[in-house]
Amino acid sequence: MERRCWLVALPAVDGRQYVYRVYAPEDAPLADLFWEAWHCHDEGPFPRAWDLFDAAAIRQVGRVHNS
Repeated sequence: MERRCWLVALPAVDGRQYVYRVYAPEDAPLADLFWEAWHCHDEGPFPRAWDLFDAAAIRQVGRVHNS
């Protein structure tokens, strides 16, 4: 199975944007990518990210080959 690397940028209450790398299939729903990144951020030490899907920037950046 071929997976893709996605970058998901989440704006936070401190005015910064936090970017997370998410590995998922090419046809993964964007909402799933958003929630994966948001939950990762929410469990970290950073200020709270906005939980608004429309505020996130999601971009595909590459592919990962499983051996």
